[in-house]
Amino acid sequence: MTEPKITELQPMPADWQRALAVVAHPDDLEYGCSAAVAAWTDEGREVVYVLASRGEAGIDTLEPAKCGPLREREQRASAAVVGVTQVEFLDHKDGVIEYGTALRRDIAAAIRRHRPELVITLNHRDTWGGIAWNTPDHVAVGRAVLDAAGDAGNRWIFPELVEQGLEPWNGVRWVAVAGSASPTHAADATAGLERAVHSLLEHRSYIEALTDEDPETYVRGFLTANATATGERFGGRPAVAFEVFSR
Repeated sequence: MTEPKITELQPMPADWQRALAVVAHPDDLEYGCSAAVAAWTDEGREVVYVLASRGEAGIDTLEPAKCGPLREREQRASAAVVGVTQVEFLDHKDGVIEYGTALRRDIAAAIRRHRPELVITLNHRDTWGGIAWNTPDHVAVGRAVLDAAGDAGNRWIFPELVEQGLEPWNGVRWVAVAGSASPTHAADATAGLERAVHSLLEHRSYIEALTDEDPETYVRGFLTANATATGERFGGRPAVAFEVFSR
């Protein structure tokens, strides 16, 4: 029986200067694609993070009023490790983020503010590869990002944004989805993998509540295994995979 042929992933588009990463919670990007972000900022590209929530419902042993500020601090420190200095929070309620016009409007506004050519988000599908159920927050935010990339360029959708001084931006050329079970592209993680480990480790409060394993052992094992597995479809180099939608 013939072994199935492995489909090679294509290199990520390189003809861009500004990227906007929009996800639901603190740590989503660190689990998803921070090794790629580290490499991009090294190249002088600008990456801005926007989070729909502050992750305040993410730690069972810590009430939301205390958890939210803690996770915000951890996220800002985490972003700094990979060269990201701008981190914004949209203040949707963690765990019950709703897909709809309010979320699309907030994300479209962020796209108009930052005018990226590349927009990044996390898996918007119901499952992780048909194996594990995705969370409603990830689904809502990922889907809203894909839609808001178009909303941002249409002045007649959310005209109140123009009244606020946010002119349409139709310059988004790609939306890249990390954590997809159907990736099309990849970014070399060789240079950024070690910083990705330290970036995820900044979410220590969350990780210590998540697992009894030593945090560094857990983080290094998780990120290295994912990068190595992706590298099997990317010339054998550690890599971060994305499903890229062109616009």
